[in-house]
Amino acid sequence: MQTNFAPEQLSNPRLAEADRILKRCVHCGLCTAVCSTYVVLGDERDSPRGRIYLIKDMLERGTEHAPTQQVRHHIDRCLTCLSCMTTCPSGVDYLHLVDVARAEIEERTTRSFKDRALRRLLAFVIPYPRRFRLALKAVPLVRPLVPLLERIGLKEVAAMLSLAPPSIVTREARFGGAGTAVTHSERRARVILATGCAQQVLRPDINDATIRLLARRGVDVVVAHGAGCCGAIVQHMGQEEEAKRHAQRNIDAWSKEIGRGQIDAIIVNASGCGTTVKDYGHMLRGDSAYAERAERVSSLTKDVSEFLHDYQLGAPERWSSVRVAYHSACSLQHGQRIHDEPRALLKQAGFAVVDVPEGHICCGSAGTYNILQPEIANQLKKRKADNIRSTRADVVAAGNIGCITQLAGGLDIPLVHTVELLDWAYGGPTPAGLEHLTPFVTDVPKPRRQIEDYIET
Repeated sequence: MQTNFAPEQLSNPRLAEADRILKRCVHCGLCTAVCSTYVVLGDERDSPRGRIYLIKDMLERGTEHAPTQQVRHHIDRCLTCLSCMTTCPSGVDYLHLVDVARAEIEERTTRSFKDRALRRLLAFVIPYPRRFRLALKAVPLVRPLVPLLERIGLKEVAAMLSLAPPSIVTREARFGGAGTAVTHSERRARVILATGCAQQVLRPDINDATIRLLARRGVDVVVAHGAGCCGAIVQHMGQEEEAKRHAQRNIDAWSKEIGRGQIDAIIVNASGCGTTVKDYGHMLRGDSAYAERAERVSSLTKDVSEFLHDYQLGAPERWSSVRVAYHSACSLQHGQRIHDEPRALLKQAGFAVVDVPEGHICCGSAGTYNILQPEIANQLKKRKADNIRSTRADVVAAGNIGCITQLAGGLDIPLVHTVELLDWAYGGPTPAGLEHLTPFVTDVPKPRRQIEDYIET
C-alpha cells in the first residue's frame, strides 16, 4: 500500500511504525473472510482491509484534523481478535496498527459524556480485584433495572449488569496473595504465576488449579508482590499510557523475583493477558528504563498450556469418558499462535476432545467489547453457542476467563478452564459444575495434598 506521510510526520515514532505496517498491505482481501465483524455485519468498513484504509486516511490527514465519527465508529467495532493476522499472507501487523489508531483517537477526539464515563468506570474497576469484587456485590441490587436501562439508551450498562455472574465467589483464591507454593516432589522448575485481575474475582479456582497442578508435578510457583492487571483492558480502549503503567508495575514486581533466583517461565493462565504480556517488549521498546527488562519478561512468558506441553506430566490419576469441546480463544490461537497444545494435553489426560465448528470466529468477549458493543457481541455469542451445542459435548474447555464469562450466559453446558480439567485428571478436586460427571471418571487412588500444603509465604 502506498502511503503519503509528510517527512515531519514520520519523525513521530508512532506514525513511523504505522507507515511501516501500512506498506505491507497488498489489498488482497483474504482477511475479510475470517473477520468476525465482517462475517456478521457484511460491511467492508468493518473488515481489516476497510479499517486499514480508514486508519491510513486518519493518520495521513494529520493532527490538525480530528478523526471522524465514521473512523471512530468502525475502529471501536473491531474485536482485536487477530484472525486477520493469522490469515494475512503479507504479514501485516494489524495488532499494532489498530493500537496506534486507538491511541490517536483517544488523544484527538472527545467522546460523549456517556462514553467517557463508561470507559473511565471500566478502567477504574475491572483491573483492580478489590474494587471489582465490591462492584459485583452491588450488582444484585440493580440487576432488576436492566430492561429500564436498555429503554433509556444505557445498553452498555445493561450489558455490564447482564454479564455479571448471578453470585460471586465469596472467598479469594486459597493462594490469594504473594508467596511461593513449594513442590514436595523433586524440583524440576521454578515459575512466576501472573494471577491477573478479573479472573481472581470471577473464577479464583483457575489460579488454585494452576498452582496445584504445577506444584504436584515438581514446579515451585511464585506469586510476586505488587503484580496486577496486565494492562490489556485499558490498552484495547486506547489508553496507552495507562497500559504502560500496568506493564511497568508488573515488570518491577517480576524482575525482583527474577533477581532472587532462577525463573524458568512466567506463566499466564488467561490468554488475553498472555498476548499482552508477551508484547511488553514492543510496548516499552522506547522506554530506556524498562525496554531491556520488558523484553526479558516477554521472552519468559508462556501460556500455561504452552509450558505444560513441553513438560512431562506423566499418566493421569483419573481416566474419563467425558467429551470435551475445546473452545480456542482468539488471543491464544491468533494472538499467541498456540493451536494444538491445549488439545494435546486434554487428550493425554484421557478426555475425548472435539473441535468447535467455525473455531476461528470470535465469541464476542474481547476484553470489554461485550460491554461497549453489546449487539455485535451477542450475535457472536449466539453463533458460537450454537456451534458448541452441535458438538454434543459434556463440558466446554477454554483458556481465557473472558470467553468463559461471555459464553456462560448462552450455554447450558458447563464451562471450565483447560487447566481445571487437567488438575482434575492429575489428582485435583472436581471442578465446580462438573459434579454430575464423576460417574464417568475412573479414580486411581493416590495420596493427595491440598493447595494449602504447598504454600510457603
